[in-house]
Amino acid sequence: MFVLLGALLGAITGGALAKKRGGKRADILQYGAVYAMIFAILGLFVTLIIHRMAL
Repeated sequence: MFVLLGALLGAITGGALAKKRGGKRADILQYGAVYAMIFAILGLFVTLIIHRMAL
């Protein structure tokens, strides 16, 4: 769940950042994709930590 939430939040954050910096459509899509991947990986680590603490 944290992975999907992180990916969605990352895509929104990356797209907004690129748009704020005056990027074109390709820039917005690239920033959104990269930030989505980064935030999804962070969400994966959060999920693993929570799972490990429960055991």
